[in-house]
Amino acid sequence: MVLSFLVGCAGQNQYSQDKSIGSQIAATYGVQAFHRIERIRYTFNVKIGSKFIQRAWEWEPAVDRVTLHAGGQQTEPVTYRRDNPDDLSANLKKIDAWFINDRYWLLFPLHLAWDTQATIDDEGDAELPIGSGQARRVIVSYPGVGGYTPGDVYELFVLDNYQVIQWIYRRGGAPKPSRITTWEDHRRIGPLLISMDHHGKTPDFRVWFTNVAVKLAGSDQWQTGK
Repeated sequence: MVLSFLVGCAGQNQYSQDKSIGSQIAATYGVQAFHRIERIRYTFNVKIGSKFIQRAWEWEPAVDRVTLHAGGQQTEPVTYRRDNPDDLSANLKKIDAWFINDRYWLLFPLHLAWDTQATIDDEGDAELPIGSGQARRVIVSYPGVGGYTPGDVYELFVLDNYQVIQWIYRRGGAPKPSRITTWEDHRRIGPLLISMDHHGKTPDFRVWFTNVAVKLAGSDQWQTGK
């Protein structure tokens, strides 16, 4: 996955006019209105076997400023700018890797419009990796250089309304899946559509989000889910 990108560099008209599968998915999840978001907060929760991890974030996209409020071994909030991630200290690079991971779980469909380095291929209908049924299989491949985990591949399983219902993650493009999960509990958070819950093939893995809210430019109010 890539380290950084430019938010809001493309206007709403570009997203609405682009009929490619990646742009259609990104538009469904609200990419055309993302430029209105001044702040977004969320708590990332993951259960892996008996282990539980929780990290609470706040992100200001326009200036790419990140605050880790709680998580890992941090006892106090940490705020940093992502202007040049390569120049971050070792501790901030570790935190930034967490941030990128957690943001991808939260906002991955928007990255189909943002990450212009990625290759997106529509493979047509395919069997779902979890349970029965079919959905449109869309493969997102990242270049083999750059980012914390270069060469990552994601296989999205998408309904006719362009909502993602499952995905396969292959770290570094490995032939064997690194992770397979569902995309469930879609909620409208301000202008965004967010999948709040992800379950693995077995009960020992789950990712879910709490305390998700956005603050739009010019407003003092946090908008929470419906």
